[in-house]
Amino acid sequence: METPDLSGAACADDFVSDWKRKRLKKGAHLTRQEQPETDEFVLLGGCLVSSICDQDGKEVSVGLYVGPCVITPNIARTRDGVSLVSIVATTDAQLAWIDSELLSNWMISSEPIRNWANGVLRDALSRKVDREWCLAGLKGAQRLTWFRQAFPGYEDIFPHTMIASFLGFTPVTMSRLRADEKH
Repeated sequence: METPDLSGAACADDFVSDWKRKRLKKGAHLTRQEQPETDEFVLLGGCLVSSICDQDGKEVSVGLYVGPCVITPNIARTRDGVSLVSIVATTDAQLAWIDSELLSNWMISSEPIRNWANGVLRDALSRKVDREWCLAGLKGAQRLTWFRQAFPGYEDIFPHTMIASFLGFTPVTMSRLRADEKH
């Protein structure tokens, strides 16, 4: 399903003016796991990765973003106002952001904005379900094929260690799968 376009909405200019801009340098955090987080983000340019770190310090990539795109909505990446993920810039990045409560107020007062935001959320949740299906239902080589179809060109953008983590296998397995394809 395609996210509705806001360009014709009467309130579009006012809505856009409520978004702020921010720049991140490569390596900078947009969010940190277990820290307060109440914003919504649109990646205008650059690349980000979201990850979860377990109690043993093992980090797992759960989202890869290349701008322009919407970062997974706040409701799907926080609990009780606390971030469940860390999001880090893998390149210099430009973002637009708005407080989630302000966006909710816009959604209540404007049907086009409500439709747009609900479309963004549906798209994000659909991508998450696709990844979960991939992890649960596909073997290694099939996962890599799925990744290449779902995220064309990302293999040339993100470190293979992040992609391997995102696909639920080790960097060694990723390297072997790539080598097997060449034979």
